[in-house]
This record gives sequence, C-alpha cells and structure tokens, in this order.
Amino acid sequence: MASSAKTAAPKAAAAKKAPAAQASGQNARSNAAVNIQPVLGQQNNAPAPTQRYGTVSQRLPIGLDEKTRQESVTGLNQLLADTITLRDMYKKHHWQVVGPTFYQLHLLYDKHYEEQSTLVDAIAERIQILGGVAVAMAHDVAELSSIPRVPRDREEAPVQVSRLLDAHQRLLKNCHEYADTADENGDDGTNDLIVSQLIRTNEMQVWFVSEHVVDSPLIQAK
Repeated sequence: MASSAKTAAPKAAAAKKAPAAQASGQNARSNAAVNIQPVLGQQNNAPAPTQRYGTVSQRLPIGLDEKTRQESVTGLNQLLADTITLRDMYKKHHWQVVGPTFYQLHLLYDKHYEEQSTLVDAIAERIQILGGVAVAMAHDVAELSSIPRVPRDREEAPVQVSRLLDAHQRLLKNCHEYADTADENGDDGTNDLIVSQLIRTNEMQVWFVSEHVVDSPLIQAK
C-alpha cells in the first residue's frame, strides 16, 4: 500500500504540471493574424493630403457660412503664427537673461511662455473647429509671422523686454482687427476667443513686462 501511494504522488504532480506547461506553450505562440511589424515609409508616394492648407471644409454644423469661416481661419492662422513666435521668444529670453533682475525675469518669462502656450492650443483648436488647417511647423510659422526675426545672440535684459513689447504690440494690433472682422461676420466664437483670451492675456503680460524698464532707481535717498 505504501509503495503504490508513493507511485501515485509523482503521477498526480506531473498531471498538475501538464496543463500549465500547455498554457505556457500556447502563450508563447504568435497570433498569425496580427502583424506587429510597423508599416514604415508611408510618407513616400503618399496619396493626396486629407485637406490642403488654406482651405476650409464644412465638417462641423456650427452655423457659419464658408466665407465667414475662411476669413476667420486666415486671421487666426496669422495670430497663431505670431503667438507661437512670441511664445518662443519668451523661452529664448528665459534661458539667456542675465543681470541683477535675472531671478525675477527668469521666472516671469517662463510664466508668460506657459500662458502663450495655452493660447497657441486655443487658437489652433478654433481653426480646426472652423474647418481649417492650423499652421504648425517652425519654417511655416517663420514665413507667416508679422514679428521680426530675433537674433540668436544673448542680449541685455532691457533689449529683451523691448523686443517682447514690440512683439506684443504687433500681435495686439492684429487681434483688434480680426476681432472686429469676426464680430461683423457674426463669428461670435472667434471674437470671444480673441477678446477674452488673446487680448486680455497679452495686455496683462505687457503690463508686467513694461514695468521692468521704467527708468527709476531701486533706492532714492534724500
């Protein structure tokens, strides 16, 4: 009896291992119906783009005619190019600022950079909602922007501030023009975006930046 019990025990253990081994083997096999190799090089001999830049499509039923949407998209792409340029100016100056106000400006520039990044996303999304194509790549932005090209050199803080204020003013002038156009065309969504987000944010940033170049001594003793 003892001998047969000893013989049965290894057989039972082997029986338990067998299903586990079979399951392991099944998991190790590949699913022939699924090819996990990425399909590369699809940009070569690609079909026509899904939509050309500079056109609008009536994809979303938002109650605006094609002419209105086209005018809004054109203006918004200009504002987008200018906002991307201004955003990147802030990051450039954030990295390169020097002088006794380094800490304050270093933090302020980065704060404004983040705020401009938020505006970039809001403008681009509005363009897509209107059925347009948002400008995106750096070379296209550089061609379209109304803000003069900034030199690669490191410059003194007052020069940085002056460049930023000039860029803000150019952007705000465009904002006022395009907000009026959107209002006249009945594009309330675009008008609201420009007035409540772009204009208000840029005016606030102008205030904060301008005060750094007021010609006033830190201490005035009498």
